[in-house]
Amino acid sequence: MASALSTGDPIQRLIRELSKLPGIGQKTATRLAFFVLRAPTEQAQSLARALVEVKERIRLCSVCMNLTEGDPCDMCSDPSRDDRLLCVVAHPPDLLSIERTSSFRGRYHVLHGVLSPLQGIGPDDLRLRELLSRVTPPTTIEEVILATSPNVEGEATALYLSKALKSCGVRVSRIASGLPIGGDLEYADGITIARALEVRRDM
Repeated sequence: MASALSTGDPIQRLIRELSKLPGIGQKTATRLAFFVLRAPTEQAQSLARALVEVKERIRLCSVCMNLTEGDPCDMCSDPSRDDRLLCVVAHPPDLLSIERTSSFRGRYHVLHGVLSPLQGIGPDDLRLRELLSRVTPPTTIEEVILATSPNVEGEATALYLSKALKSCGVRVSRIASGLPIGGDLEYADGITIARALEVRRDM
């Protein structure tokens, strides 16, 4: 039985492109494609323009390596931020997660990945050279906070960075990890409990 939509059909092409997005399967892609089809023309055109503009206008900040339209980015240009603190994250979404807490007012550096030998990602594939140049004396940075995720790749990256940064004469710290607020101890895994005990603090 022939398919209702040929492979050259615009709807089929849209479904195929949407299904290439992370976390979007065939069913979700189909639902999104037909949503776009039913939407007002202006809404579809606005979406298309946004996609084109983000590819044409967004680039890397020459200072922190975050995604930005202007260079340097707004955070690097902000004189109210603390030049003594530098928070290192793996990806731009990690930076946004920290910013949403409004608890950190220092500077950032984005690696754009983590070390992963199994995937062929080594130190030369990350923005490590730019990081080291920022903390090489003379520098205003006194402490580098390693905020990579507490998984195998994130821990390996943090360990590698701590060794590389120690020679620069800056303090190197690691974000704490352990039991989440509101979580139940009985459902936590052993590694999480062990880490929570390691980073315990006085009351």
